[in-house]
Amino acid sequence: MPEEVLAELDRRLAPVDAARAAGYPGERPGRQPVHTCYVPADAVTPGLAASWGRGALAALDEHGRPDLGLDPELADQVWPRVRAKLSTEPVEDLRVDAEDGYRGTPDAEDADVLRAAAAVAADRSAGTLPPSVGIRVRSLEAPSRRRAVRTLDLFLGALAGTPWRVTVTLPKVTDVEQVRAFLPVLDALEAAHLVRLDLELQIETPQAVLGADGTVTAARLVHAAGPRLTGLHHGTYDYSAALGIAAAHQSADHPAADLAKQVMQLAVAGTGAHAVDGSTNVLPVGTGEQVHAAWRLHAGLVRRALGRGLYQGWDLHPAQLVTRYAATYAFFRAALPAAGDRLAAYLERVDGGVLDEPATARALAAVVLRGLDCGALDDAEVRASTGADRSTLDVLAGRPADPGHSGGGDGGRPTIPV
Repeated sequence: MPEEVLAELDRRLAPVDAARAAGYPGERPGRQPVHTCYVPADAVTPGLAASWGRGALAALDEHGRPDLGLDPELADQVWPRVRAKLSTEPVEDLRVDAEDGYRGTPDAEDADVLRAAAAVAADRSAGTLPPSVGIRVRSLEAPSRRRAVRTLDLFLGALAGTPWRVTVTLPKVTDVEQVRAFLPVLDALEAAHLVRLDLELQIETPQAVLGADGTVTAARLVHAAGPRLTGLHHGTYDYSAALGIAAAHQSADHPAADLAKQVMQLAVAGTGAHAVDGSTNVLPVGTGEQVHAAWRLHAGLVRRALGRGLYQGWDLHPAQLVTRYAATYAFFRAALPAAGDRLAAYLERVDGGVLDEPATARALAAVVLRGLDCGALDDAEVRASTGADRSTLDVLAGRPADPGHSGGGDGGRPTIPV
């Protein structure tokens, strides 16, 4: 083949290569939380995460373990880990809610947001703040636009002075231009308060899924937001209501919700952002029978989402942490034996019953890493099952190195068969 033909091929495809690399950079470094806990701004107080953990443990002690249909051996592995998680890191991602969950008056919002920011700062100083934190402001529709920016400005101003990374959740997005217009606001706030701002977009309107021109708005939102975007979050009830679904049938497992979330998954694939499940408003409160029924419902929804590749969802009540972690831990622990065997065979190129390709090996490694991140799995058992340390799995999963993990071994990057 003449060199000039190959050179012309490279020349013509260079813009395509560059656009793909920019638009689809792959996984972010660091862990994705298994949930986001939304707490109204007027209810955020110092020691919030520990208080939620105590509340979850108290519910578990009062009502006993729910029957989640786990194999007895798996249950014996899961429940001690759940109790340990609730005692040490009950909340992985906290979102101060100044939107739908907030019940204060407009006159009180400034003071409530400032108190919430002070509580967040106090927990950080005490070393009890969840690994990630942020705030949900009001939408950018005309009636609430300026209030949203003011609330965000006050919250970030109260955190100024030390390095922070804060997630801003923008709800009820209806148009790509809202995202484009919001980015300069985030730039200005970041510069003014010396914080690092990430962005989440809530997909809770039909227009955020399908535009008037027939295009998939969700994909356009992702690429308009660019590298600030960490996720698309599904708003179960606002979205369902907007479609005219009767309240009794609004649920995270409704086919309409499934369609929206599948579109979200397609939109974020390869970009580094994540598609995130919504919530259930059936809370584990009341009689023991009511609590157990709500726990079974929540655990089933969490398990269902995990099986569909949605590794994060919303929790609205401390007692939901019980089944968030029980279902999540059971999922990852049940996945380890088969994933470990297949990864070990892939790394050693040993003949086995399943011939995995690099993309499948990448997915298997990602699942194991998620189990490690949330505490469902331990380094030692993962190494014993897969024959690989964390740094090897990071490379195999295509995940950039996380400075929070040493990765074991000598720190070098192993050679992975592809």
